Amino acid sequence: MMDVLILGANGFIGSHLTERILADTDWNVFALDLGSDHLERFLDNRRVRFLEGDIAINHEWIEYHIRRADVCLPLVAIATPATYVRDPLRVFRLDFEENLRIVRQCAKYRTRVVFPSTSEVYGMCEDAEFDERTSPLVCGPVTKTRWIYSCAKQLLDRVIIAMGRDEDLSYTLFRPFNWIGPGLDSIHAAKQGSSRVVTQFLGHLLRKEPITLVDGGAQRRCFTYVDDGIDALMRILRNENGCCEKEIFNIGNPGNDHSIRDLAEAMVRVLGEFPGYGETAAKARIEEASAEEYYGKEYQDIVHRVPSIRRAGEVLGWAPRIGFEDAVRRTIAAYVAPGAVDALGSGDDDVC
Repeated sequence: MMDVLILGANGFIGSHLTERILADTDWNVFALDLGSDHLERFLDNRRVRFLEGDIAINHEWIEYHIRRADVCLPLVAIATPATYVRDPLRVFRLDFEENLRIVRQCAKYRTRVVFPSTSEVYGMCEDAEFDERTSPLVCGPVTKTRWIYSCAKQLLDRVIIAMGRDEDLSYTLFRPFNWIGPGLDSIHAAKQGSSRVVTQFLGHLLRKEPITLVDGGAQRRCFTYVDDGIDALMRILRNENGCCEKEIFNIGNPGNDHSIRDLAEAMVRVLGEFPGYGETAAKARIEEASAEEYYGKEYQDIVHRVPSIRRAGEVLGWAPRIGFEDAVRRTIAAYVAPGAVDALGSGDDDVC
């Protein structure tokens, strides 16, 4: 049995991880977040202890549970590009300063930390595949505030690794590459850039608004279905024979390397498959805007993000299974036909 502390448990990764822990293990989950809408069905479980709270406020509760936990996952972060540009100091204070305090407490109490880094730390790296330990991390000029998220995460990565060396902090870093799936964001947020790209596009489609492609949607991403990501994360938590100690893992699906335009077109096509949405899909409009028009002058985009997952394969015995179209279909189904998700099967026939 293990006690797992999840800060940000109501978020996309946290809620899916909580569900998997309760389904597949006898572990206890101690959870904190600002809300509990994604966790409601788990709150009566005797192995879940939830506090509706804020990592910037509930310091005593957090420190107490770090001291008693076997492993801590500080998943609280701002991860929307519009906010990087609009409110960079808020991003820095939460993503770096508040999380640094938590990491320091993990070192103090000898609690293992499994920290969510990000694919964005690689920035504008020109490597064909991003390697966790050898690829350069390339950010744009300081006048482009878009990079504050990448820099905050990268700096905390470096601090954690240094604390692992000098203070014997037990850690594993994992870098999600564009995980998608049910519960990613609210599709009801109408403001441009208020959520991540899949739910932003789906919200526009359902409201019969045009999808806007920034700079034509040529940017490429490796879309990873959340179930695959959680499979890897569970192996990291199990840490059999200490195999994940002081390791860094890219968790992504290089077989799902597609442009944002590909994503938009796939979402329109797949939405039309669901009963009652054919006309909505047929009338979908795709427009284009420059990055400056959409985000402002302080934005800069990343052309490609392809992970090397060799290390995850060798150490974790992990590989993603869910292909691009299936991942998109499952994600859309969760919003427009929730009962259809389970009927889509395990995805074993869609191996990448």
